[in-house]
Amino acid sequence: MSDIKIEKSYDEINSKIREGKAVVVTAEEMTGIVKEQGVDTAFKKIDVVTTGTFGVMCSSGAFLNFGHTRPRMKATKVWLNDVEAYGGIAAVDCYIGATQVREDDPLNMVHPGKFSYGGGHVIEDLIAGRPVRLTAKGYGTDCYPLRMHQATVTINDLRDAIMYNPRNAYQNYNCAVNLTDRTIYTYMGILRPDMGNANYSSAGQLSPLLNDPYYWTIGAGTKIFLGGAVGAVAWQGTQHNPSCMRGENGVPVEGGGTVAVTGNMKEMDAAYVRGASITGYGCSIMVGIGIPIPLLNRDLAYFTGRPDSEIRCPIIDYGSAYPAGQGDIIGSVSYAELKTGTILVRGKKIPSAPLSSYPMAKKIAETLKDWIGRGFTLGAPQIHMPTVPFAGRKDEIR
Repeated sequence: MSDIKIEKSYDEINSKIREGKAVVVTAEEMTGIVKEQGVDTAFKKIDVVTTGTFGVMCSSGAFLNFGHTRPRMKATKVWLNDVEAYGGIAAVDCYIGATQVREDDPLNMVHPGKFSYGGGHVIEDLIAGRPVRLTAKGYGTDCYPLRMHQATVTINDLRDAIMYNPRNAYQNYNCAVNLTDRTIYTYMGILRPDMGNANYSSAGQLSPLLNDPYYWTIGAGTKIFLGGAVGAVAWQGTQHNPSCMRGENGVPVEGGGTVAVTGNMKEMDAAYVRGASITGYGCSIMVGIGIPIPLLNRDLAYFTGRPDSEIRCPIIDYGSAYPAGQGDIIGSVSYAELKTGTILVRGKKIPSAPLSSYPMAKKIAETLKDWIGRGFTLGAPQIHMPTVPFAGRKDEIR
């Protein structure tokens, strides 16, 4: 945080929140305010900007503790609705990953490449209060003699259910196309041959990390909206890349940063945590995340005011070897263009479609705004995420 100038402190902003005097807007609303009134006026008027995103986040999962059995067992193999969880943690702890597919998935057996159920669906079922079949096996010891345990449980039967997602909320992401002459099946959805379509996955101007591109207010300890409940940023996410390419306005034009997040599943809402099946790829999960951005200075007012027209992402050919090399990046496009439903690439008009939900992202930002209006205070990062030096804003000579 060495290169950030503090003009409003967390204490000042939280005091205003407690007094019911804080002015809070969504990132979508902020773009209009900055456009009409300018950065300085927006900074003086606004205290907090809320963000939101809802999309597929494969690097997600949950630590579950199902409580000691009688007699006790050390569960080395665990399945929930026939989806294997990792049991090599402790006696009755396990971690279920969102992309783990059900063993002998009947849909995959009939239609290879299609999957009907996986770890993300188990997590959704638990949050929704639905019953889940638990099967656990152990090798038996003097202190943990039981070798097999089966039960039907709901989330209320679990001692603990803690969502922990190692990599969520990519700062920006690719627009995927396919230049080959065959249809391909990817985690970015089905891509038709000869650039028959383009898929993207970001909330653009509402995306949390795009509104704080240097991670000044986002780090370990930041309080967030996670799956309908209060959660927290636990650490930088895996593959966090602050040295990504940035546009002249300082906003990343490729993947960029990520966050690891955690929260209590028992407090979550299944409307914001949904299992997903992706043809030809497997299973995953859709997660809703919202992060409040306190306007500590005018630079943050500037960044939270960047509209979709000023945020760009790379267009990448997923038909080539992936991850993409420089030659596989065939252009760039703004989110304003993507959201029209048609983009122009190499002179060809291509239909574009989102894999994330902007209406849900907007709802999350609005909900977080309402929480702050009712007294949800902001958590200052206790450990800041790796970043790069700030070179100044496009609209200001330093």
